[in-house]
Amino acid sequence: MTAGTLLAVRDLRVLIGGRHILHGVDLDVARHGVTALLGRNGAGKTTTVRGVLGLVPRTGSVRLDGAETVALPTHAVVRLGIGYAPEDRGVFASLTVAENLRLAERPGADGPAYGLVHELFPELKRRERQLAGTLSGGQQQMVAIGRTLLNGNRLIIADEPTKGLAPKVVTEVAQVLERAAEAVPVLLVEQNLAVVRRLARHCAVLADGRTAHQGPAADLLGDAETARRLLGVGHGPATAAPSREADS
Repeated sequence: MTAGTLLAVRDLRVLIGGRHILHGVDLDVARHGVTALLGRNGAGKTTTVRGVLGLVPRTGSVRLDGAETVALPTHAVVRLGIGYAPEDRGVFASLTVAENLRLAERPGADGPAYGLVHELFPELKRRERQLAGTLSGGQQQMVAIGRTLLNGNRLIIADEPTKGLAPKVVTEVAQVLERAAEAVPVLLVEQNLAVVRRLARHCAVLADGRTAHQGPAADLLGDAETARRLLGVGHGPATAAPSREADS
């Protein structure tokens, strides 16, 4: 584990119902910025995230800032400082924005960091009495990410945050993640390579439950042949998702 690595996963294996899903995943998540976890459908990305969190039976090594977590239950892993924004966002539609955030509070010496959440996402303050089910997809993602920032987490895991969203909303969600990553490092599971190009400094690619590649995201996405081989797409240099400045 290098000085620049916050989360180090080694030889992570997952067996579910007698079927091997992960066959030895290695993954390094940087202490700053966004690290992207990539791969084709069925490569094992979500299972890797669930393995890191202890949501599925796992073996191997998962170290957060040097501390081994692989034997810990999920609630203990979360208390060490990992926040999770799941693929479906997990927003309670019939509750207000404020109530959704309140449910995520954990006991702590400094209390929940509402100041940080509202500084990054002032719209959540303005909409605190609005039912979460009436929010746009991008606004719901603000709630999902905001919940992970309340408790002084050291790492945010965001699983497919732009899946199924319209292009305009994808840009909105990318802005949400960009702002969040200024405060807390992010492990981003994502299929939209324009979003990855815009946000990620580092990346890892899974194939058939194994790590097929790790390195700078720009190097992978700038190499059309390697991107095609690993991801099934030809992505040389191209226009990334619009920057925050371009949207304003």
